[in-house]
Amino acid sequence: MQLRSLTLPDHPAVFAPMAGLSDAACRHLMADHGAAWTVSEMASAKAITFGDKKSIALLRDAHPHGVYAVQLFGAEPETVAQAIGIIRDKGVAFDILDLNMGCPAPKITSGGAGSRLLLDPALCGRMVAAARQALGPDTPLTVKMRIGWDGDHLTGVEVARECERAGADLLAVHGRTREQMYIPPIDPAAIAAIRQAVQIPVLANGDITSAAGAARLLEQTGCAGVMIGRGALGDPWLFERVNAVLAGQPEPPLPSLNRRMAALRAQVYEMCEEKGEWTAMPQARSQAMYYMKGLKGAASLRRYCSMLEHFPDVDRLIDTACRLQD
Repeated sequence: MQLRSLTLPDHPAVFAPMAGLSDAACRHLMADHGAAWTVSEMASAKAITFGDKKSIALLRDAHPHGVYAVQLFGAEPETVAQAIGIIRDKGVAFDILDLNMGCPAPKITSGGAGSRLLLDPALCGRMVAAARQALGPDTPLTVKMRIGWDGDHLTGVEVARECERAGADLLAVHGRTREQMYIPPIDPAAIAAIRQAVQIPVLANGDITSAAGAARLLEQTGCAGVMIGRGALGDPWLFERVNAVLAGQPEPPLPSLNRRMAALRAQVYEMCEEKGEWTAMPQARSQAMYYMKGLKGAASLRRYCSMLEHFPDVDRLIDTACRLQD
């Protein structure tokens, strides 16, 4: 796959942006296990133009692993363009810029951003056009979107065409409306309709938890690749399995308990190194819970995760988890 100056894998498996979850430590882990590229947590374009340092910090990655995209959200084309100029002036390095047109959270949509943009396809086009002009001709520009706002406003095809016309290089389509939030199932046919409506690559997104599921979704939609989010949390090896199956190779075995716990420890350690223990440990609680999935005593282990306060607590959690599996 070619996105302007970037050469990327055919049938890529990409790690999705997730607020509060896809921080640098998490992104690095996914990239190291085969994610074709990773995307930052979303940052507010308006907040950046107001000089908010925390928003800049969400995008900054001093040592990115592999191809790295930053994601902005907003509802005003001129604000997005200004924010792009600011992050470049601040020295934020990135390979791809992604615009969020899919977030369903009320605090985002109430300001007209995220999936609220899907109600105005022409505005979506203006957002992309402004970002393209600010980026220049060489940096790839992608859009994360949904299939529509609700059952009466399935605007995905129209939005996709507007984004393509305005200069987007790739679309990642979550197969639900905003009204559906994250309630299963996704709608592969709606993703396929969007893919058929444009000439640029489309990634299929939603409910991918296995290599077989990724392959099936590609077959159903005809998309160029997949974007994986929560399915990879606690299981970064999912990218290795997806990549193998899509390449026609045998699927690698699931990781051992020791490898899972070592990955958890390394991820939380990097979080503490990056943010400091005080900030990192509350965020690490939710990350740790994903590693407990499928283990004996998972319910009690998740309760233990919710009480993590200091890094040594992670070692005690790992010891407890290992003992329960004997």
